[in-house]
Amino acid sequence: MSKALQEAERAGLDLVEISPNANPPVCKILDFGTYYYKKERKLREARKNQHIVQTKEVKFGPNTEDHDYNFKKVHAIKFLSQHNKVKLTVRFRGRQLAHRDIGFKLLERILEELKPLVDVEVKPKNEGRTVFTIIAPKKDIDNLLEEYENIEE
Repeated sequence: MSKALQEAERAGLDLVEISPNANPPVCKILDFGTYYYKKERKLREARKNQHIVQTKEVKFGPNTEDHDYNFKKVHAIKFLSQHNKVKLTVRFRGRQLAHRDIGFKLLERILEELKPLVDVEVKPKNEGRTVFTIIAPKKDIDNLLEEYENIEE
């Protein structure tokens, strides 16, 4: 170890312990400032390129008409294309609570239409005055969207 330190001093560099648990420990002679800077740069680049997945919500009513349904479905597809999860919610008011089956049918309909694009994370379930499901985009959503748009036309 002392010989390595002498070599590092003679070269005007630092002796950096790379793997302390190895037997014998692995060290490198290098400029620690440059090494640390490059390591931080790599981490910063990795953070810049990563996408933080958010959960977006699209709300429906049990009596949602076809035009509104399609409009909201397009928004859900837009969120999925941005690689975000989507929570689809049907909320009930007053006497509508007696007809929760309408909400389940609505969610089943949209899940069936988006089946080629999504993985269902949470199956439709009842919670208070709402029925909801959570969907996530498939890994190759970008390629699937092109095919899906061709099918729609």
